[in-house]
Amino acid sequence: MPHYSGPLLSRHPAAALLAARDAGMGAWTGSLDLGRSSGEALLEADTWQWRDERYPYPGKLKDRTIYYWDGDEFAPVSRYSGSLIKLVPTEWGAPTFEIDGIKMLPSSKESPLQDARRKVALVEPRGKVVLDTCGGLGYFAACCLEAGAARIHSFEKNADVLWLRTLNPWSPDPEDPQSGGRLQLGHADISQAIAQVANASVDALLHDPPRFGIAGELYSQTFYDQLARVLRKGGRLFHYTGSPNRLTSGRDVPREVAKRLEKAGFKAQLALDGVAASRR
Repeated sequence: MPHYSGPLLSRHPAAALLAARDAGMGAWTGSLDLGRSSGEALLEADTWQWRDERYPYPGKLKDRTIYYWDGDEFAPVSRYSGSLIKLVPTEWGAPTFEIDGIKMLPSSKESPLQDARRKVALVEPRGKVVLDTCGGLGYFAACCLEAGAARIHSFEKNADVLWLRTLNPWSPDPEDPQSGGRLQLGHADISQAIAQVANASVDALLHDPPRFGIAGELYSQTFYDQLARVLRKGGRLFHYTGSPNRLTSGRDVPREVAKRLEKAGFKAQLALDGVAASRR
């Protein structure tokens, strides 16, 4: 699916665009791709021009919502297919996303991209073949490309998340010549697709599953045994867990995960907001 190349608006840049027009300015300079770049929009009374295309001025935009040009209007970057999924702006530029109002990536203290960069550093991807089990917006993959990974095999189960990626300028495009064909993105459920991954064919693993209540199979001993099978000896893994239910039930999911990984053949320890491990 090709990546969108039109403007992306949220409330603050849209307000700045309108304020510049109302002040009689002929042009406005700022970002219309969530801080990825800065450019100039030419302003007229009823329309504005960006990258040789004309657009109407937007109406009132909602907070915490990103809008794209769908050919007729500026529409929210959201879909409903049993769950409401939407791209959400952050102060850092790179957006997060929500499923039914639950934020899927941290963004309160730092950019979700910088958060991904710290986690990716734990598996030292340079020159390695990396398995990215639950691709999401692709920030793990983007950081692996940035760090010089030889190849990234990324899987994402949710078709709507894959659609969000085509609208997010911070999500890596597998077809971008700059990535040199190193990113392979598959629309598949990793709990099933991993059976097709060859033994010891992966140098590093990044596992960022939805919370346990949504995707318990991705925290199972059976799945961890498969991770151990595909990862070469000495290969590194980072498994995001967060700390769900710790306050309400006292359950310690990170330590439960570490114990299962140890049983599967890893040496595991708690790290950041998850578990870091190496294949014994």
